[in-house]
Amino acid sequence: MVSIKRRLVQLAAAFAFNSHVAGFFRGTIYRGNLKQVCLPVLNCYSCPGAIGSCPVGSLQAVASLSTFYFSFYVTGFLALVGVFTGRLACGWLCPFGLIQELLYRIPSPKYLLPDWTRFVKYFILVIPVLLLPPMFAGDINPGTPFFCKWLCPAGTLEAAIPLSVTNSGIRGALGWLFTWRISWLAAILIFVILIKRGFCLVLCPLGAFYSLFNGISFLKISRDPERCNTCGKCAVICPLRLPERTMNHPECTRCLKCVHNCPTGALKWRLQITEGCASVHVKN
Repeated sequence: MVSIKRRLVQLAAAFAFNSHVAGFFRGTIYRGNLKQVCLPVLNCYSCPGAIGSCPVGSLQAVASLSTFYFSFYVTGFLALVGVFTGRLACGWLCPFGLIQELLYRIPSPKYLLPDWTRFVKYFILVIPVLLLPPMFAGDINPGTPFFCKWLCPAGTLEAAIPLSVTNSGIRGALGWLFTWRISWLAAILIFVILIKRGFCLVLCPLGAFYSLFNGISFLKISRDPERCNTCGKCAVICPLRLPERTMNHPECTRCLKCVHNCPTGALKWRLQITEGCASVHVKN
């Protein structure tokens, strides 16, 4: 049942974040006041349907200004989301996460990655997202948003392709960069068919940021050692194949499948604001 609920929430979030439907037909992007609002997930600003701003794109846009300004608004917003829920947004709200999960259902050989690969996304968060844009910002022209320009498959899928189809001006200006982005997107899509949420595990800078909060967030998954019979079902059913008894692992996207399939009820999720008070405990 939790899988169905989560899928419905994912679909609702994907539509809500991209509800400017007319943009897909006109080949234009929404530029209203809502675009000043930062979304908690990877969702390209230039998607014709997007009504909000992508946090990764916003971080780079501010960082690439000729007079460097650190975006306290975006960073503070993401930290607030992380403190409350950890990586819940990755598992329940991210449209590109939903796309990856649907693609993984395509019949094919499936693979697991070595543990070290998950550290690659921290490199991407620090170097292409945070450091390179201000380093290459000129006195007049802003720097390049390296991740958005070169590495973001969501931007290509959600923005570049729809706009190139419906906007003749954009279509006429396509060049080698578009070729690179299509090639990179194809590689990522094949990657996530073979590896469950492979982009989230290895490359997503937003996932890297949220993962820093999984261990300290108010939303936690707890294990009762007296009820746990160490059957290992939580590890078997985990979509990301996280190890047994590693609740609140940095890679956990809070899908809650382990909680709802624990045969002894040893696992629970809870929203605990402070120790001993203002907490919500939820049973299986």
